[in-house]
Amino acid sequence: MIVGIEGIVEKKDPTFVHLNLSGLIHEVNISLNTSNAITENRVKLLVTQIIREDANLLFGFLEKDEKKMFDTLIKINGVGPKVAMATCSTFVPTTFARVVADKDVSLLKKVPGIGPKAASRILVELADFIVDGNADTQMVENGMTDAILALESLGFKKDHIKKALSGAIGDTASLVKQGLKKLQRL
Repeated sequence: MIVGIEGIVEKKDPTFVHLNLSGLIHEVNISLNTSNAITENRVKLLVTQIIREDANLLFGFLEKDEKKMFDTLIKINGVGPKVAMATCSTFVPTTFARVVADKDVSLLKKVPGIGPKAASRILVELADFIVDGNADTQMVENGMTDAILALESLGFKKDHIKKALSGAIGDTASLVKQGLKKLQRL
């Protein structure tokens, strides 16, 4: 079983990365948060390997809490790797832990592939989900910094941007969308 992978980035898309390991190139599925955090040409990822009859899939994570979140989600009946990865792309682990603790069904339903029944089942089965919290702080800061820079490049003032993004959650793209909606009202 593969538990980690380190290599040179050959190709990076928002949902996967091709890593060259001494001439052998592997496709590793990643979340949007991990994709945004990969800035170097060489990367080391924690991996969950899923072997099925028709596929041998690798899911990579920069932070152990995001891997823990993914591994916990795929153990829930009715939640597959796609939905688990969509959840990892929508929430960083500390935010997800807060959603679970608050039993916020409406916020969990924002994840593509999760409806009201699945959201309720996830919240019941993960009532005790806890993360370290320090590990994904850097990832959150990178996404927020990228969103601020993107909105500044559109001509918005930094103080207005910070006001619009206060309390916002998600990856860079969703932060920019949330910021734009709020900035239109300011």
